[in-house]
Amino acid sequence: MLTFKPLNQFMRFFTVLLFILVSFASFSQKTFPDMVKVNGVIKDDNSLKLLSNVHIINFNTVKGTITNEKGYFEIDAQVNDTLHISILGYQSIRVRVTNDWINSKSTEIKLTEKAYALEEVVVTPYTLTGYLEIDAKIIPIPENYRYGISGLSYGYEAGSKSPNAISRVVSSLFNPADLLYNFFGKKPNELKKLKEMKKDDTVRSMLENKFDRETISIMLGVDKKEIPEILHRCNYSETFIKTANDLQVLDAISDCYEEYKILKKK
Repeated sequence: MLTFKPLNQFMRFFTVLLFILVSFASFSQKTFPDMVKVNGVIKDDNSLKLLSNVHIINFNTVKGTITNEKGYFEIDAQVNDTLHISILGYQSIRVRVTNDWINSKSTEIKLTEKAYALEEVVVTPYTLTGYLEIDAKIIPIPENYRYGISGLSYGYEAGSKSPNAISRVVSSLFNPADLLYNFFGKKPNELKKLKEMKKDDTVRSMLENKFDRETISIMLGVDKKEIPEILHRCNYSETFIKTANDLQVLDAISDCYEEYKILKKK
């Protein structure tokens, strides 16, 4: 009489393996739910005017989108994701994605217009003589050593590189009280997210037109006032710190962090 023990054993093994895979897939779906598209409409809270070109960034996925001419947007998210919503002239807000929003798919968000107090600006002109040799000494030349240029791996300002450009980064490695030591050492995940932000075209476009450091400070979990000091420690010039857009600042901090990691390994 013929027996098929090897075949039976294989079938048992296959059945058990299939059961494990199905159970794991079911568990994964419950533990790690898939992203869903949530949408909404953004309005002015006073006039109820629909607001177009409002930027929305999901800080958890580091992806962004903008509202259309009817104030409508949609974005991938899951429960407890944080959306940062901003547009020039309005107070930026952060909104948490809730179960109710996930279930209803849509929501209405209202933004409050900023109240600006205009300050007097005094422009002091240079008194020029008309003689090049004299005027060249009157007009100050900023010591621009380097800054990052978005789109290039590394970019430098005109002129010589500062002699202490690397020494400041090196010194922070051995000084636990140094700002860079604390900043780079405690926020590796946040700094990784900065690099991810550049991969999203909508986010890149938004940062190219922003100069308020707001998005970067929220992403890094630091006060906006700390960002100039971080850039200064990384030896970026005052001119760059004051005039760079947020995308260039993001590049600058990312490049400085990469230098820090390389030097730390060595």
